[in-house]
Amino acid sequence: MKKSLYVLAAALLAAGALTACGGNSKETNAETTTAAVTESKETESAAPADETTAAAGELKKLVVGASPAPHAEILKAAKDILKEKGYDLVIKEYTDYVQPNLALESGDLDANYFQHFPYLEQFNQENGTDLVSAGAIHYEPFGIYAGKTASLADLADGAQVAVPNDVSNEARALLLLSDNGLIELKEGVGLEATKNDIVKNDKNLKIMEIEAAQLPRSLGDVDIAVINGNYAIEAGLKVTDALVTEDSQSIAATTYGNVVAVRAGEEKSDATLALIDALTSDTVKKYIEDTYQGAVVPLF
Repeated sequence: MKKSLYVLAAALLAAGALTACGGNSKETNAETTTAAVTESKETESAAPADETTAAAGELKKLVVGASPAPHAEILKAAKDILKEKGYDLVIKEYTDYVQPNLALESGDLDANYFQHFPYLEQFNQENGTDLVSAGAIHYEPFGIYAGKTASLADLADGAQVAVPNDVSNEARALLLLSDNGLIELKEGVGLEATKNDIVKNDKNLKIMEIEAAQLPRSLGDVDIAVINGNYAIEAGLKVTDALVTEDSQSIAATTYGNVVAVRAGEEKSDATLALIDALTSDTVKKYIEDTYQGAVVPLF
Protein backbone atom coordinates (compact mmCIF):
# COMPACT_ATOMS: atom_id res chain seq x y z
CA MET A 1 0.00 0.00 0.00
CA LYS A 2 2.78 2.41 0.96
CA LYS A 3 4.61 1.54 -2.22
CA SER A 4 1.51 2.41 -4.28
CA LEU A 5 1.18 5.75 -2.50
CA TYR A 6 4.82 6.55 -3.26
CA VAL A 7 4.33 5.77 -6.94
CA LEU A 8 1.19 7.94 -7.10
CA ALA A 9 2.94 10.87 -5.38
CA ALA A 10 5.89 10.61 -7.71
CA ALA A 11 3.58 10.65 -10.71
CA LEU A 12 1.78 13.75 -9.44
CA LEU A 13 5.08 15.55 -8.84
CA ALA A 14 6.28 14.68 -12.31
CA ALA A 15 3.06 15.97 -13.86
CA GLY A 16 3.42 19.24 -11.91
CA ALA A 17 6.99 19.61 -13.05
CA LEU A 18 6.00 19.05 -16.66
CA THR A 19 3.23 21.67 -16.35
CA ALA A 20 5.68 24.25 -14.88
CA CYS A 21 8.22 23.62 -17.61
CA GLY A 22 5.46 23.97 -20.19
CA GLY A 23 4.55 27.40 -18.78
CA ASN A 24 8.15 28.62 -18.80
CA SER A 25 8.62 27.26 -22.29
CA LYS A 26 5.66 29.29 -23.58
CA GLU A 27 6.95 32.46 -21.87
CA THR A 28 10.43 31.89 -23.26
CA ASN A 29 9.06 31.29 -26.72
CA ALA A 30 6.99 34.50 -26.46
CA GLU A 31 10.04 36.49 -25.38
CA THR A 32 12.12 35.00 -28.16
CA THR A 33 9.43 35.78 -30.70
CA THR A 34 9.15 39.38 -29.46
CA ALA A 35 12.92 39.81 -29.54
CA ALA A 36 13.01 38.39 -33.04
CA VAL A 37 10.34 40.84 -34.21
CA THR A 38 12.20 43.75 -32.62
CA GLU A 39 15.48 42.65 -34.13
CA SER A 40 13.80 42.23 -37.48
CA LYS A 41 12.38 45.76 -37.35
CA GLU A 42 15.74 47.18 -36.39
CA THR A 43 17.42 45.26 -39.17
CA GLU A 44 14.88 46.50 -41.69
CA SER A 45 15.36 50.06 -40.51
CA ALA A 46 19.11 49.76 -40.89
CA ALA A 47 18.93 48.19 -44.32
CA PRO A 48 19.99 50.32 -47.33
CA ALA A 49 17.06 52.37 -48.59
CA ASP A 50 16.09 53.00 -52.18
CA GLU A 51 17.30 56.43 -53.29
CA THR A 52 13.93 57.51 -54.63
CA THR A 53 11.31 55.90 -52.41
CA ALA A 54 11.05 53.71 -49.35
CA ALA A 55 8.37 52.01 -47.33
CA ALA A 56 8.01 53.08 -43.71
CA GLY A 57 9.83 50.03 -42.37
CA GLU A 58 12.84 50.71 -44.62
CA LEU A 59 13.49 54.31 -43.61
CA LYS A 60 16.80 55.12 -41.94
CA LYS A 61 16.55 57.49 -39.00
CA LEU A 62 18.23 60.88 -39.42
CA VAL A 63 18.33 62.92 -36.18
CA VAL A 64 18.89 66.66 -36.60
CA GLY A 65 19.03 69.28 -33.84
CA ALA A 66 17.59 72.73 -34.51
CA SER A 67 16.32 75.90 -32.90
CA PRO A 68 12.50 76.04 -33.01
CA ALA A 69 12.22 78.87 -35.53
CA PRO A 70 12.99 79.07 -38.31
CA HIS A 71 15.30 76.04 -38.45
CA ALA A 72 12.97 73.32 -37.13
CA GLU A 73 10.16 74.74 -39.26
CA ILE A 74 12.33 74.63 -42.38
CA LEU A 75 13.38 71.07 -41.57
CA LYS A 76 9.72 70.05 -41.34
CA ALA A 77 9.23 71.45 -44.85
CA ALA A 78 11.99 69.09 -46.02
CA LYS A 79 10.67 66.00 -44.21
CA ASP A 80 8.71 64.50 -47.11
CA ILE A 81 11.60 65.01 -49.52
CA LEU A 82 13.89 63.13 -47.16
CA LYS A 83 11.32 60.35 -46.84
CA GLU A 84 11.45 59.89 -50.60
CA LYS A 85 15.22 59.56 -50.27
CA GLY A 86 14.85 56.83 -47.63
CA TYR A 87 15.25 58.83 -44.42
CA ASP A 88 12.96 59.34 -41.45
CA LEU A 89 13.82 62.85 -40.27
CA VAL A 90 13.67 63.24 -36.49
CA ILE A 91 13.93 66.86 -35.33
CA LYS A 92 15.18 67.67 -31.82
CA GLU A 93 14.56 71.26 -30.79
CA TYR A 94 16.96 73.30 -28.64
CA THR A 95 16.52 76.78 -27.24
CA ASP A 96 20.20 77.63 -26.72
CA TYR A 97 23.38 77.72 -28.80
CA VAL A 98 25.50 75.28 -26.78
CA GLN A 99 23.62 72.01 -26.32
CA PRO A 100 22.99 71.22 -30.01
CA ASN A 101 26.74 71.32 -30.72
CA LEU A 102 27.58 69.22 -27.68
CA ALA A 103 24.90 66.70 -28.67
CA LEU A 104 26.31 66.53 -32.19
CA GLU A 105 29.87 66.04 -30.95
CA SER A 106 28.76 63.24 -28.59
CA GLY A 107 26.90 61.40 -31.36
CA ASP A 108 23.37 62.03 -30.08
CA LEU A 109 22.64 63.92 -33.31
CA ASP A 110 23.54 63.20 -36.92
CA ALA A 111 23.59 66.91 -37.77
CA ASN A 112 22.38 70.24 -36.48
CA TYR A 113 20.99 73.35 -38.13
CA PHE A 114 20.83 76.48 -36.03
CA GLN A 115 24.07 78.47 -36.30
CA HIS A 116 26.15 80.51 -38.70
CA PHE A 117 29.69 79.57 -39.66
CA PRO A 118 31.59 82.16 -37.55
CA TYR A 119 29.81 80.89 -34.44
CA LEU A 120 30.64 77.28 -35.36
CA GLU A 121 34.33 78.19 -35.70
CA GLN A 122 34.27 80.04 -32.39
CA PHE A 123 32.57 77.10 -30.66
CA ASN A 124 35.18 74.65 -31.94
CA GLN A 125 38.00 76.86 -30.70
CA GLU A 126 36.50 77.32 -27.26
CA ASN A 127 35.32 73.74 -26.70
CA GLY A 128 37.84 71.58 -28.56
CA THR A 129 35.14 70.12 -30.80
CA ASP A 130 35.63 69.07 -34.42
CA LEU A 131 32.42 70.10 -36.16
CA VAL A 132 32.27 71.31 -39.75
CA SER A 133 29.82 72.95 -42.12
CA ALA A 134 28.19 70.73 -44.71
CA GLY A 135 26.62 73.71 -46.47
CA ALA A 136 25.00 77.12 -45.94
CA ILE A 137 21.21 77.25 -46.25
CA HIS A 138 20.02 80.77 -45.39
CA TYR A 139 20.80 83.94 -43.52
CA GLU A 140 18.61 85.91 -41.14
CA PRO A 141 19.00 89.68 -41.21
CA PHE A 142 19.84 91.19 -37.84
CA GLY A 143 17.52 94.00 -36.88
CA ILE A 144 17.49 96.87 -34.42
CA TYR A 145 14.15 96.77 -32.58
CA ALA A 146 12.53 99.51 -30.52
CA GLY A 147 12.27 99.09 -26.77
CA LYS A 148 11.58 102.12 -24.60
CA THR A 149 12.67 104.42 -27.44
CA ALA A 150 10.61 104.40 -30.63
CA SER A 151 13.24 105.57 -33.13
CA LEU A 152 17.00 105.86 -33.53
CA ALA A 153 16.72 109.64 -33.84
CA ASP A 154 15.05 109.80 -30.41
CA LEU A 155 17.83 107.98 -28.55
CA ALA A 156 18.83 110.03 -25.50
CA ASP A 157 22.30 110.47 -24.11
CA GLY A 158 23.20 107.32 -22.16
CA ALA A 159 20.50 105.20 -23.78
CA GLN A 160 20.75 101.46 -23.15
CA VAL A 161 21.42 99.28 -26.21
CA ALA A 162 21.18 95.49 -25.83
CA VAL A 163 23.35 93.25 -28.02
CA PRO A 164 24.08 89.48 -28.03
CA ASN A 165 26.79 88.49 -25.55
CA ASP A 166 28.54 85.83 -27.68
CA VAL A 167 31.56 87.03 -29.61
CA SER A 168 30.49 86.50 -33.23
CA ASN A 169 26.95 87.82 -32.82
CA GLU A 170 28.07 90.80 -30.77
CA ALA A 171 30.43 91.83 -33.57
CA ARG A 172 27.58 91.60 -36.03
CA ALA A 173 25.37 93.76 -33.81
CA LEU A 174 28.09 96.37 -33.39
CA LEU A 175 28.62 96.52 -37.14
CA LEU A 176 24.91 97.22 -37.61
CA LEU A 177 25.04 100.00 -35.01
CA SER A 178 28.11 101.40 -36.75
CA ASP A 179 26.51 101.23 -40.20
CA ASN A 180 23.67 103.38 -38.84
CA GLY A 181 25.91 106.03 -37.35
CA LEU A 182 25.26 105.22 -33.70
CA ILE A 183 28.87 104.32 -32.91
CA GLU A 184 32.21 104.18 -34.71
CA LEU A 185 34.46 101.14 -34.56
CA LYS A 186 38.22 100.84 -34.82
CA GLU A 187 39.21 100.70 -38.47
CA GLY A 188 39.50 97.21 -39.92
CA VAL A 189 38.16 95.39 -36.86
CA GLY A 190 35.34 93.85 -38.89
CA LEU A 191 33.76 90.65 -37.64
CA GLU A 192 35.98 90.47 -34.56
CA ALA A 193 34.65 93.68 -33.06
CA THR A 194 33.84 93.92 -29.35
CA LYS A 195 32.55 96.91 -27.42
CA ASN A 196 36.19 97.64 -26.51
CA ASP A 197 36.72 98.50 -30.19
CA ILE A 198 34.28 101.41 -30.06
CA VAL A 199 36.30 104.56 -30.75
CA LYS A 200 33.41 107.03 -31.04
CA ASN A 201 30.16 107.06 -29.08
CA ASP A 202 28.72 110.56 -29.22
CA LYS A 203 25.53 109.64 -27.34
CA ASN A 204 27.39 107.67 -24.68
CA LEU A 205 25.25 104.64 -25.47
CA LYS A 206 25.45 101.94 -22.81
CA ILE A 207 26.08 98.62 -24.57
CA MET A 208 24.34 95.87 -22.59
CA GLU A 209 25.59 92.36 -23.41
CA ILE A 210 22.71 89.88 -23.00
CA GLU A 211 22.33 86.21 -23.92
CA ALA A 212 20.93 86.16 -27.45
CA ALA A 213 17.79 84.17 -26.63
CA GLN A 214 16.85 86.68 -23.91
CA LEU A 215 17.05 89.78 -26.12
CA PRO A 216 13.37 89.88 -27.19
CA ARG A 217 12.31 89.61 -23.53
CA SER A 218 14.63 92.50 -22.66
CA LEU A 219 13.03 95.00 -25.04
CA GLY A 220 10.90 96.52 -22.32
CA ASP A 221 13.97 97.20 -20.18
CA VAL A 222 16.27 98.83 -22.75
CA ASP A 223 15.93 101.60 -25.31
CA ILE A 224 16.75 99.46 -28.35
CA ALA A 225 18.02 95.92 -28.95
CA VAL A 226 19.90 94.27 -31.79
CA ILE A 227 18.25 90.87 -32.16
CA ASN A 228 19.20 87.71 -34.03
CA GLY A 229 16.73 86.85 -36.78
CA ASN A 230 15.70 83.47 -35.37
CA TYR A 231 15.00 84.83 -31.89
CA ALA A 232 13.05 87.73 -33.36
CA ILE A 233 10.90 85.25 -35.29
CA GLU A 234 10.32 83.09 -32.20
CA ALA A 235 9.21 86.18 -30.27
CA GLY A 236 6.67 87.09 -32.94
CA LEU A 237 8.66 90.06 -34.24
CA LYS A 238 8.62 90.71 -37.98
CA VAL A 239 11.48 92.06 -40.03
CA THR A 240 9.16 94.94 -40.91
CA ASP A 241 8.99 95.78 -37.19
CA ALA A 242 12.71 96.52 -37.09
CA LEU A 243 13.89 100.13 -37.11
CA VAL A 244 16.70 99.04 -39.45
CA THR A 245 18.05 95.71 -40.72
CA GLU A 246 21.27 94.49 -42.26
CA ASP A 247 21.74 95.22 -45.93
CA SER A 248 21.73 92.02 -48.01
CA GLN A 249 25.17 92.93 -49.39
CA SER A 250 26.74 93.80 -46.03
CA ILE A 251 29.75 91.88 -44.78
CA ALA A 252 27.60 90.43 -42.02
CA ALA A 253 24.83 89.21 -44.31
CA THR A 254 27.26 87.55 -46.71
CA THR A 255 29.30 85.98 -43.91
CA TYR A 256 26.68 84.81 -41.44
CA GLY A 257 24.92 82.16 -43.48
CA ASN A 258 23.22 79.53 -41.31
CA VAL A 259 24.80 76.15 -41.93
CA VAL A 260 24.12 72.46 -41.46
CA ALA A 261 26.86 71.20 -39.13
CA VAL A 262 28.15 67.63 -38.91
CA ARG A 263 31.11 65.85 -37.36
CA ALA A 264 34.34 66.19 -39.37
CA GLY A 265 34.53 63.48 -42.03
CA GLU A 266 30.76 63.18 -42.45
CA GLU A 267 30.28 66.11 -44.84
CA LYS A 268 29.85 63.80 -47.82
CA SER A 269 28.01 60.91 -46.20
CA ASP A 270 24.85 59.71 -47.94
CA ALA A 271 22.69 61.03 -45.10
CA THR A 272 24.37 64.46 -45.08
CA LEU A 273 24.11 64.83 -48.86
CA ALA A 274 20.43 63.84 -48.74
CA LEU A 275 19.79 66.43 -46.00
CA ILE A 276 21.52 69.24 -47.91
CA ASP A 277 19.76 68.28 -51.12
CA ALA A 278 16.37 68.40 -49.39
CA LEU A 279 17.05 71.74 -47.67
CA THR A 280 18.17 73.37 -50.93
CA SER A 281 15.23 72.09 -52.95
CA ASP A 282 12.77 74.33 -54.78
CA THR A 283 10.07 73.19 -52.35
CA VAL A 284 11.99 74.43 -49.31
CA LYS A 285 13.05 77.65 -51.04
CA LYS A 286 9.42 78.49 -51.78
CA TYR A 287 8.45 77.64 -48.19
CA ILE A 288 11.11 80.01 -46.83
CA GLU A 289 10.15 82.88 -49.12
CA ASP A 290 6.40 82.49 -48.58
CA THR A 291 6.60 81.96 -44.82
CA TYR A 292 9.15 84.49 -43.63
CA GLN A 293 8.81 87.28 -46.21
CA GLY A 294 12.35 88.61 -45.94
CA ALA A 295 13.09 87.63 -42.34
CA VAL A 296 14.85 84.51 -43.65
CA VAL A 297 16.68 84.66 -46.98
CA PRO A 298 17.69 81.50 -48.92
CA LEU A 299 21.34 81.27 -49.98
CA PHE A 300 20.64 78.88 -52.86
